[in-house]
Amino acid sequence: MLFETKMQENRAYKNFSYLGKAFHLMGAFFLDTSVGRLFKLFIQSFFAIFSKKRSFTADSRNIINQVFFTGVEIFPVLFVVATLFGAVIIIEVISMMSKVGFSDVVGDLMVIAIIRELGPVFTAFLIAGRSGSALTTYIGSMAINSEVDALASMGIDPIRYLVTPALIGGILAVFIMTVLFSFSGVFAGFLVTKALIYIGGDLINIQITWSYLSSAILDSLTIADFFLMVLKPVVFACIIVTNASYQGLSIQKDIRQVPKATSRSVIYSFLYIVIADVLLSSFYIFQYLGEISKII
Repeated sequence: MLFETKMQENRAYKNFSYLGKAFHLMGAFFLDTSVGRLFKLFIQSFFAIFSKKRSFTADSRNIINQVFFTGVEIFPVLFVVATLFGAVIIIEVISMMSKVGFSDVVGDLMVIAIIRELGPVFTAFLIAGRSGSALTTYIGSMAINSEVDALASMGIDPIRYLVTPALIGGILAVFIMTVLFSFSGVFAGFLVTKALIYIGGDLINIQITWSYLSSAILDSLTIADFFLMVLKPVVFACIIVTNASYQGLSIQKDIRQVPKATSRSVIYSFLYIVIADVLLSSFYIFQYLGEISKII
């Protein structure tokens, strides 16, 4: 009886060891993929925030510079895009909903189009195309000129020195720019819409007031919207900065690899942002289905 129990324990141990090896191989395979290496770089840069060797003055200066470069310098372009995009959405939504008799869902559609979905994605795209590509070029040039190796030889962690300040500054900048994009899309888009109505006259046959539009949007906002307004920019910023830094650090000692890495940085950032947006927006799938069933 004791021998049989011992044999069962040995078989269970072997099965457990096989299972552990399988999970180990799966984890090693994941970390060896591009997504796994991105995740590893993000974890390293995140925990570097709490490093005891950090210089508060130098890090604060780097973070402020990153916020200024990522957010402030791109704001004029972002404001123009948000204004024109908001005006188009307002005109299309109000004109179409009034025709089919669903004027009461104008606020819901405005929240979905500008605040919930396309606003954060457009902001992330603009920042990935400009700041993400610039970060890849900057780090890649340092890698080619052996400046990254020089930092390591002086005892300075390149990830803590290059990636972590960019990650913190990128999160702050993307969040602020997302909020400004949504506000500009609604408020400045409304002003442009009123100007087009005044200029076009009967060509744009819609009636809209600020009190109606603002109250409709505020009534349609939920707690989940405010939560995702914070979560989406944070996730998108982590994707942009981590991917841009990874592409820059992966450049070999060849100057011809810089434009290739820059283009990969932008393309992969777009891809990862869309995938992340789909996963985060899956929270609303059942709500969308319920609203569609009510309309039908």
